[in-house]
Amino acid sequence: MLDLHHYRALTFDCYGTLIDWERGILGFIEPWLASRRLSRDPTRILEAFSEVETRRQQADPAARYPVILQRCFNDLCERLDVAPDAEAARAFGASVGDWPPFPDTPAAMAMFHGRFVLGIVSNVDDASLARSIAAIGTAPDFTVTAEAIRSYKPARAHFDRMLEVLAQRGIGKHEVLHVAQSMYHDIMPCRELGIACCWVDRRSHRTGHGATPEAHAVPDYSVTSLAELVARARIQTD
Repeated sequence: MLDLHHYRALTFDCYGTLIDWERGILGFIEPWLASRRLSRDPTRILEAFSEVETRRQQADPAARYPVILQRCFNDLCERLDVAPDAEAARAFGASVGDWPPFPDTPAAMAMFHGRFVLGIVSNVDDASLARSIAAIGTAPDFTVTAEAIRSYKPARAHFDRMLEVLAQRGIGKHEVLHVAQSMYHDIMPCRELGIACCWVDRRSHRTGHGATPEAHAVPDYSVTSLAELVARARIQTD
């Protein structure tokens, strides 16, 4: 049973968990294709993205995320058999801050604020994450970004840094719950490192693995939305 009384800190993946990155990705690529009088299956677009993004992050973990995205766009053009567009690639790289929060994210983060130490552990650059946090409306107590540590999840550097920051606040690993949608980027490394984790199954009503690579791990807890996580927390505190 999920009992948030066990935890002093909640840490979150951002894109896919707090921010609807699949909507953001398709919201850029589909209109761009339409402007060229082209269309492609959204499932194909997202699954191709998951492959090229993973490859680009592994190949150059020190690259800032807008550069990774720019390279991914060029790779996607090749995968989708579409002529490349350098200007669109640069715009896609800069689009992260335009990706929308999930509808339940702002209320959830506002509810958890002040009750837990909140962290965001993300595979992006500082500037893009700052724009996303502004859209969410509640700032976390700390962030860990790929730009800051020059590494991309699922490599453990994000989680090592997260635990280091929390330890400086007197919070031990057993007092942390990491909340994330991606089995590949978050749940698997948390299980390997002994960090309690809650899987947010944002794709529970859709087929395929979407923009995250296929992976399997057994989380400590699972919910289908942040609204469900908030509801459980309220039930337990009432």
